[in-house]
Amino acid sequence: MNFLAHIYLSAGDDQVTIGNFIADGIRGKRYTKYPVGIQKGILLHRQIDTYTDAHPTVRLSTKRLHQNYSHYSGVIVDILYDHFLAKNWSTYSNIPLETYVDNFYDLLGEHFDTLPSRIQKMMPHMIADNWLLSYAKIEGIQKVLNGMNRRTKNRSGMNTATVELLQYYTEFEMEFESFFKELMQFSKHTLLEIENSFD
Repeated sequence: MNFLAHIYLSAGDDQVTIGNFIADGIRGKRYTKYPVGIQKGILLHRQIDTYTDAHPTVRLSTKRLHQNYSHYSGVIVDILYDHFLAKNWSTYSNIPLETYVDNFYDLLGEHFDTLPSRIQKMMPHMIADNWLLSYAKIEGIQKVLNGMNRRTKNRSGMNTATVELLQYYTEFEMEFESFFKELMQFSKHTLLEIENSFD
């Protein structure tokens, strides 16, 4: 899953949210140098990614993209799923997305010194362009895909994936909704197991 989903699946716990957000940049056992709450978020993130990658519904989505995008298909689906989460946000939260996102940016600011340098450098761009709120619109997803394509030196062709998004919009949305219900339950149980392992 992409940024918005990982943040949402952190059960409203500030430390878990930070850990879940920064986890991609924390390799191996390096997570143990962080406070316990952040460690929990990093471990939760890893479990979410493993569960997502192996899920048959997610594989339906990635299969639709595989011919054109090969091993980048999973990354694209993560981004597309964040679009559907943002677009249908009121189904999943009583807090308006704009407020939720602003609160998260404030949280990042409060924990700035804890963030890995890569995230510290990314953060001003994320906030200035309001990435998380922009996911709700196709134009926002296009910008994200453009940026991801640039990061692969234009090898991935990810910038064209909005073509498939629009072509198979209903299918992707139905797959997201089906999968995300299961992912919410998985994340809830997994976080409880992680918390118990620290007791």
